[in-house]
Amino acid sequence: MNRRRCLALLGVLAALPAPVQTQHPAATRRLGVLSVTAAEDAIGQVRSTILVEALAGLGWKEPDNLKIDWRSGGGDRARIAQLADELIALKPDILLAVGTPPVEELRRRTTTIPIVFAVVTDPVSQGFAENLAHPGGNITGFTDYDGPLAGKWLEVLTQVTPPVRRVFVVYNPATAPFAPLMLRTIEDAARTLRLTVEPAPVHDVVSTGALASRQDGAILVLPDFFTMANRAQLLSAIARARLPAVFWSRTFVDEGGLMSYSTDSAEQLRRAAGYIDRILKGARPADLPVQNPTKFELTVNLKTAKALGVTLAPGLLAIANDVIE
Repeated sequence: MNRRRCLALLGVLAALPAPVQTQHPAATRRLGVLSVTAAEDAIGQVRSTILVEALAGLGWKEPDNLKIDWRSGGGDRARIAQLADELIALKPDILLAVGTPPVEELRRRTTTIPIVFAVVTDPVSQGFAENLAHPGGNITGFTDYDGPLAGKWLEVLTQVTPPVRRVFVVYNPATAPFAPLMLRTIEDAARTLRLTVEPAPVHDVVSTGALASRQDGAILVLPDFFTMANRAQLLSAIARARLPAVFWSRTFVDEGGLMSYSTDSAEQLRRAAGYIDRILKGARPADLPVQNPTKFELTVNLKTAKALGVTLAPGLLAIANDVIE
């Protein structure tokens, strides 16, 4: 190439916009995910798939521009604490906490790394947010409960024949610190529906078996990572008691429970992906409001109803989102 042509080519290159000359890929961002469920748990696997798909839809894909570090606690509080240490040590750009214990452990370890949560009950009373509209700090996300939900749980039990007059409310005080708030709301609804509510706390797997001796009533299982992690034992005890029961997640009904009136946890993961996207693009968690659930679903299991010898009202079946036969 002669000198004149070489100088001409250099002039053309100099005139090109900078992005054309240096098209380097954007820096890869790091997301740490800490979930209360076990890695092999079906519900945890579904949530992970939904999150990956939602992030991809927003342009965040592995390995192009995102690295996801997955950690699953399997309902073990000590294990969740250990995994929180691991994630913080990786220096992620952002954290996703699925369930209350992961939020508690992560917030103890960082006040600077943004944390988005999902499937968490009453984050204000637990100190995760100053208020829903303006959470403040480095934490925001999506709850799995709002006040009217408690009344709905009791309402569906009034649609069972033989009629229900007493409801045993199951939760673990050590893992559901929000239970007293829920119980107050449930008791208020019970008075209107002329039901008697009786707390039935469980403290470990052995104590769940005591539910099998309950008689003359129905069971309401509150949102609690303990009840989810130990749902097989819980469902077995309830089946032996032959009592109708309503649950906070349709996972229980898919595995043999009678009914659930629940939030759509899949939708919470999709919405959490939206907050992750916004924060990675510069938004502050303090400016993103904590949001209550917007989608609910009623699921009933007619096979279980038949095994229990109970009948569900036609009106209840007509409004169910899913009927398992």
